[in-house]
Amino acid sequence: MPSLARRNLKRVLPAIAVQSRILLQGIDLAAEIVLLGIAGRLALWLQLPGGTSLLGLAPLLFIFAIFYFLLIMPQQRKQKKWQAMLSELKNGDKIVTSGGLRGTIISLKDDALTLRVPPDNVKLEISRASVVSVTTAEEGK
Repeated sequence: MPSLARRNLKRVLPAIAVQSRILLQGIDLAAEIVLLGIAGRLALWLQLPGGTSLLGLAPLLFIFAIFYFLLIMPQQRKQKKWQAMLSELKNGDKIVTSGGLRGTIISLKDDALTLRVPPDNVKLEISRASVVSVTTAEEGK
């Protein structure tokens, strides 16, 4: 019985290898590496379908790196700085909202805060996410 299973396995594995080569070409080379073994198939990672090498992707990788360093990373820093500013809000801070309202914080809640807006001392409840900046006394003068 074991010899029959071995013979069947020897017939099935090449068929699986051929099918996986056809189906997985350029889609999922990791599965092919697992099926056929790492030693002989590592080169498939370095070569894309059609004979183009990984060096053909170098300009795209370079452009992605430029976008990352010029756009994505500065935006992440700005987002962290804004989150830190929101977490440091306290009663009495003078703020500016995204709608342009200027007011003084009266009370804080989890995701909202209450502003006193001059000249009539109107109380407004706004979302914490709408705070754009905190102004100091020196900036107001």
